[in-house]
Amino acid sequence: MFNEELKLKKLEQTRRYREELKKNPVLNNLFFELTLRCNERCLHCGSSCGDVSSNEMTIAQYDKLMHEIKEDFTEYIPDMLLNITGGEPLLRKDFFEIMEIANNLGYYWGMTTNGTLITKDIAKDLKRVGLKSVSISIDGLEDTHDTFRRTPGGWNKAMTGVQNLIDEGGFDHIQITTVVTHKNIGELEELYKIMQGIDIDSWRVMEIDPIGRALKNPDYLLTPDDFKYMVEFIREKRMNADPVMYGCSHYIGLEYEREIRDWYFLCTAGVHTASIACNGDILACLDIERRPELVQGNWLKGDRFSDVWYNRFKQFRGEDLACNSEKCMSCSSKDYCHGGSFHTWDFDKQEQRICLKGILFE
Repeated sequence: MFNEELKLKKLEQTRRYREELKKNPVLNNLFFELTLRCNERCLHCGSSCGDVSSNEMTIAQYDKLMHEIKEDFTEYIPDMLLNITGGEPLLRKDFFEIMEIANNLGYYWGMTTNGTLITKDIAKDLKRVGLKSVSISIDGLEDTHDTFRRTPGGWNKAMTGVQNLIDEGGFDHIQITTVVTHKNIGELEELYKIMQGIDIDSWRVMEIDPIGRALKNPDYLLTPDDFKYMVEFIREKRMNADPVMYGCSHYIGLEYEREIRDWYFLCTAGVHTASIACNGDILACLDIERRPELVQGNWLKGDRFSDVWYNRFKQFRGEDLACNSEKCMSCSSKDYCHGGSFHTWDFDKQEQRICLKGILFE
């Protein structure tokens, strides 16, 4: 659909933009991980959430934190998205009190949820406290979804949650996200028909990544043929003007960049994106392995978030990941891939766990 010369020009612009962000980062996305507790135990979960112990900040602490961030980032607040996630954030009994504070302070906020707890009353309360965007996971047809998320009845509850939000109305964006695995890729066409019959704003389709629990379930990871099928599936639907998109995860080569998502690959960890974990740790992307050297500070231990944002995150604002890999350094795409996404980088082996060269591009 897009001219190759134009793509190369845009990729070069994106490369230069990324270099500028390293010098002058702009906080566009701030994630709050409210809890690690979850009512599902998904086989791919990057944070290994479920029935686990979770050190969690209090309402009073979130109140203080959000006032502090608003004070320090006044110019960012109108354009910044506050992303609420977990675990399952709705498991917190004080969820609506926390989010009412955010709404009253003028934060534009969205949420990632499994959707199983969104009753009609919960949908009303979500609108009341200012929810603007929401992404709900549907990972296959009913049996496949419930097996993958180890939650009998989870598919029906999640789909009901989606419909409850649609019926309530008043939200800016309702999205369904599907994690594609080797075991559900054959269901994409059937899922597409289901999505066409629902009044959602977008359907995000992305691969299972080798992080968290997925490392222990390699039979779910995509084969090269699976990857090719997935990207062609997304491109075909987008050519029909359907609101289907690929996630932000990986560089996918000149042929597919801009074809299957709205812009070009850019891992925004530490340059556009930061996170505060439920224990107060200040991080880049929550999906990145939580190694001690990648924890930038801890708000509960006295680190002011703005000081951390402006003065740390050096691992994300220095040399590209590609500079640490002999294989990457010899790659002709390194200026556009930069070594790939931080969340799938193997920091022990200093190599990328997912490289689509030789699969989607040469």
